[in-house]
Amino acid sequence: MIITGLIIVLLLVLSVPFINKKVEENLEPFLFVMGLAASIISGVLSFELVLHALKEPIMITAAVFIAGALFYLLHDKFQVFMNLVLKKIPLAIFVFLVIVVLGLLSSLITAIIASIVLVEVIYLLPLERKQKIIVCIIACFSIGMGAALTPIGEPLSTIAISKLGESFFYLFHLLAVYIVPAVVCFGIMGAVYVARSGQVKIDEVAGDEEEVIEQETWKGIIIRAFKIYLFVMALVFLGEGFSPLIDKYILGLSPQLLYWVNMISAVLDNATLTAAEISRQMTDTQVKAIIMGLLISGGMLIPGNIPNIVTASKLRISSKEWAALGVPLGLITMVIFFIILFLL
Repeated sequence: MIITGLIIVLLLVLSVPFINKKVEENLEPFLFVMGLAASIISGVLSFELVLHALKEPIMITAAVFIAGALFYLLHDKFQVFMNLVLKKIPLAIFVFLVIVVLGLLSSLITAIIASIVLVEVIYLLPLERKQKIIVCIIACFSIGMGAALTPIGEPLSTIAISKLGESFFYLFHLLAVYIVPAVVCFGIMGAVYVARSGQVKIDEVAGDEEEVIEQETWKGIIIRAFKIYLFVMALVFLGEGFSPLIDKYILGLSPQLLYWVNMISAVLDNATLTAAEISRQMTDTQVKAIIMGLLISGGMLIPGNIPNIVTASKLRISSKEWAALGVPLGLITMVIFFIILFLL
């Protein structure tokens, strides 16, 4: 009965956000309810678990709020700085630096803040809208992967460290050898694309009505921080609640199979799957396979990762526009890393 109940909860988590638009727009409270249900069904809900769930999101929530507030206060100066830089540095080199620097810094400033900065940068680039979308998607792959290097970067890494009971730099030591070169490659890809595409006049871009983005407010910053807190808390409950299901069906799978199974994170935020799959009983090889599969495929579609959700919302990128590049780029990257991880 326990396994059946948990499978039902998992199916609801995987399907309802794509069936019901209201749930998709209010994913955090929905996941919180599902997490509570899973922990109750599996019998792990306790006072200690509640305390753990209340404590775990504090670090990433504080980082999101502080960085968001600083960026909001310095927004005007940032725009002036950007305009000066764009006049001094060749566009291709600038795009390379943006993709690489934001990808690596996202592990310190959080994927959300890196995404907010990316939106502002993309908005000011002297490129056509189609070109901006391509640069944005490539950059989101970079941010999504780079943010996993520390537990404050994104919920996936927060939950992974929590469930594994490991130190702050565990994921850096485990994954940096793969992620850092990937981030640099994404930077090169973006630079080559921009160099071949050419550019338009900055004045023409600034006046494009299609490119108007949602402006930051103190209310928005506070609400975003609260949603992140609720989101991570929900994932703690989901992770503990799904333990019986994971122990029975996931732990026995080979790392190679786990890697490809996690392509499902293209349609579900990868932190949710991390909460469901990671266990302290796993080997480093299994953890590596799970997280790398989640990180790469999480960039394929908008729901797969926080940077995708933030940038697509603010830049009004449709699901079809994202999938046109995100899916083939993600599949190619999955194949390359499968060869690196398991065949070389």
